[in-house]
Amino acid sequence: MVASLQSEVILSVYIITFLIGLPANLLALCAFSLKIHAKPLPTDILLLNLTISDLMFLLILPLKMCEVAADMKWNLPDVLCSISSFIFFSTIYTSALLLMAVSVVRYVAVAFPVAYVRLQKPVIAIVVSAAAWLFSGAHCSVIFIMEHHPSLSSGNPGVCYKNFSQEQLEILLPVRFEIFFMLCLAPLLVCTFCYSSCIWILYSRPSISRMRRQRAIGMAAGTLAVFLVCVMPYNSSHLLGYFQGESPEWRYYALLLSAFNTILDPVIFYFSSSAFRYSSDKFIFRRRQDSGSQRPAATSCRESSTRLGQLEHTQR
Repeated sequence: MVASLQSEVILSVYIITFLIGLPANLLALCAFSLKIHAKPLPTDILLLNLTISDLMFLLILPLKMCEVAADMKWNLPDVLCSISSFIFFSTIYTSALLLMAVSVVRYVAVAFPVAYVRLQKPVIAIVVSAAAWLFSGAHCSVIFIMEHHPSLSSGNPGVCYKNFSQEQLEILLPVRFEIFFMLCLAPLLVCTFCYSSCIWILYSRPSISRMRRQRAIGMAAGTLAVFLVCVMPYNSSHLLGYFQGESPEWRYYALLLSAFNTILDPVIFYFSSSAFRYSSDKFIFRRRQDSGSQRPAATSCRESSTRLGQLEHTQR
């Protein structure tokens, strides 16, 4: 299996993902932090957690690059193998759950605006975000069992979370089977329902502006594209592997598509959210202005917060 992998392709994808995804998500982190500082809305809190998830994925990519550069051999401490694999896989599913939560919030805002105003409390978004982290982390905790349980040793030293023994597969394959339905298919179906309903409602109301309709279509198309292109291929290997009784070799190539998720997420934020564009542009402009100005930082922050509040009031 290892011999069939094209290390050059994998390493190239990881490098491109890291070089593009890291600055894009850092910009998103700054933009959403500024937005939440002005007025914390449920969607912004969820998207901030999504950005943090993508950044965690990107930060452990250098470890995966070292593995690929060493011909898929793990020459680092074993504890780093478990930690990096846990973060690598759990953040993929955390992102899927958070995207689902964002779609639900947007659907409630469009279909039930009165209820949305009542439920517009930051604590709700914080609880939902924590649940997403815990739910994905609980499923991916099987990684620590596979790597460290004494009776489940694969007998393959020098490799990290691959070349599983039959005893390991008997535990791992059913967990992957559940992950496919709970952390991939279910979020995809919920997002499809929520965004299709949002588009239908917006187009049935002539008072809705064309720009808002276009943003809804952009968010729906972008989110569904992330699931279908980045999440579904890799998770389909879970379903196929469960019935075959082994891990399909092509799943490592499908995993490369999941890495591109960290690049696509900021693109979706930018083109579907005018508030994000305003926040990111304002952040960059404010940084440039601060570098050539002697105004106190606190004054600049207060002015940015006020302008963001005015923008939020106008959009609502």
